[in-house]
Amino acid sequence: MSGANDNSTGETDGGDELARLREIFAQSPSFSALLQCPDYRFALANPAYKSLVGRPVIGRTVREAFPEIESQGFLALLDGVVSSGKPFIGHNIEIALQPPDGGAPETRFLDFVYQPVKNEAGDVTAIFVEGSDQTKRHATENALRESEARLRALNLDLERRVIERAQARSLTWSLSPDLLGALNAKGYFETSNPAWQAVLGWSESEVASMSIFELLHPDDLEHTRAGFELTLADQPALRFVNRYRCKDGGYRWISWIGIQEDGFVYCTGRDITAEKLAEIELASAQEALRQSQKMEAIGHLTGGIAHDFNNLLTGIIGSLDLVRRRMATGTRLDDIPRFMDAATLSAHRAAALTHRLLAFARRQPLDPRPNDVNRLIASIQDLLHRTLGEPIQLHARLADNLWNAFTDANQLENAILNLAINSRDAMPEGGALTISTANARLEETYTSRHEGLEPGDYVVISVADTGTGMSPEVIAKATDPFFTTKQVGEGTGLGLSMIAGFARQSRGHLQIRSQVGYGTTVELFLPRALQDAIEISAAPLVAPRGKGERILVVEDDVTVRSIITDVLEELGYSVLATPDARVAIPILKSDRPIHLMVSDVVLPHINGRKLAEVARAARPNLKILFVSGYASEATRRADFLAPGMDMLTKPFALDALGAKVRALIEQ
Repeated sequence: MSGANDNSTGETDGGDELARLREIFAQSPSFSALLQCPDYRFALANPAYKSLVGRPVIGRTVREAFPEIESQGFLALLDGVVSSGKPFIGHNIEIALQPPDGGAPETRFLDFVYQPVKNEAGDVTAIFVEGSDQTKRHATENALRESEARLRALNLDLERRVIERAQARSLTWSLSPDLLGALNAKGYFETSNPAWQAVLGWSESEVASMSIFELLHPDDLEHTRAGFELTLADQPALRFVNRYRCKDGGYRWISWIGIQEDGFVYCTGRDITAEKLAEIELASAQEALRQSQKMEAIGHLTGGIAHDFNNLLTGIIGSLDLVRRRMATGTRLDDIPRFMDAATLSAHRAAALTHRLLAFARRQPLDPRPNDVNRLIASIQDLLHRTLGEPIQLHARLADNLWNAFTDANQLENAILNLAINSRDAMPEGGALTISTANARLEETYTSRHEGLEPGDYVVISVADTGTGMSPEVIAKATDPFFTTKQVGEGTGLGLSMIAGFARQSRGHLQIRSQVGYGTTVELFLPRALQDAIEISAAPLVAPRGKGERILVVEDDVTVRSIITDVLEELGYSVLATPDARVAIPILKSDRPIHLMVSDVVLPHINGRKLAEVARAARPNLKILFVSGYASEATRRADFLAPGMDMLTKPFALDALGAKVRALIEQ
């Protein structure tokens, strides 16, 4: 009775085991089938196999099911397995299968194994077929994404499988084209599957004799070792990519999943070398495209800038030439002030253009202060009227109790003027331009959609026109550098880009709303200033005279150094002029009295800010005035200037230089 019970238990266990094997067989992602010898008749075929071939096969011989492959050598391979008793492992084997609808044969590339199944006498009674479809897919970026998606899906499936230790003893272990193995805590494979030899060339014994760190590419050692240690520490399933050395000396990219159990790391690796090479080729193509776009942008920039500067230089050179002619002939000398004013105006316009370019590149220093925006707009209405011309009506709707804005007043004036010019160009037949102001609070639900924008209070300046409007496609590109709807040479394509750059540099925001045929509204958001606005006198600036104080001038440009020296000496100062920091430092460290240093920011050898640190170390109370034409480190004055320092932006009026010097000395 006991024996009967034992047999019953054994049969039950055997039945359960058989059921588990059938379940594994049915759910395997690899195609699998069992062929009965001697005529290779299909006894089993899993869903993956049926999906691959697209026809019924159970009960049919290979010749009956696949008449088209008889001439392709597969029957000979089966005969070889039967006669030798050894498995056949094939990689990237080409096969042409007839589709069910009778169309042209479809070519596929398969990795598969013919595994002989033997009886107790050693005779081959059946052949187990297992493999995967490795047909190459399109080499496009879309195909690469699909391949990565398939890889992620397969890795998730493999993660589930490696967690099950029994899977290491299944047929999939020995037949899988992926690298499978179990690592001990020292980094040696206790066991590995035949795919190691197929992919990398190493036999199981060779793999077992080497630490994984001996096989890794040197650049991948550190992150692989760190990942291995994390996995041993029972971290969640680890995914990573590294390069393994082949037996022939080359390297292949392997994508891994690893999980720790009972002191071993069970892992599976997929060869993704082809995908990696495709990524590298794609990156190279993208870099070539970026370089092409860069050269195109430079072409737009040079065309527009050359047009603008040539006009300005014509005004300067022409006016100075007329002055020279009048002075040479001694006639019509009354015209000279008018010509000088014209040359000066063109020079100021050229300076304004360079300032806008530097602001766009975030290299023009900002001088943000509390500003009354309503008062600023009112002060430039006459200029706006002249700029817009008679056909365009100008309206100002300025809000009561408007907050002060923390911004650079000069740059804000430039921004409003540029927006007005854009609106004028969009209304060639005339129209209306409305400038309005308002207070606004931006919540996080809005600011989170715009990089660098913080929630809080803002002052909004809105410029709305009744012009031609913009399409959604044009709006999307409107703030891109060098984008313009004007003809080549008529503009730089930097107007809205520079305004958007000014908004970002001011920690604000620019928004464009437009519809073709219904005009455009541009809203400029600037941070609220809690302090009172600073009153700016409109009286003409006159430089006060000096009292014999000694000033050290450090400027590498000979012409600029000479002009600064002449102006300061004319105002009654004693001047020591030097070309760079190497000449200036010994003077600063000497006992000679110096009341103030005027220094360029960009100098050879040591820049002006570093020179100021040396000067303050030797003379802690020395006043310092920086003059800047291109100050990459001074984009925000508050972060650049220490107490007792100030900055004057090139080009500058000579009276402005004298006023700054006197104000610093008398602080």
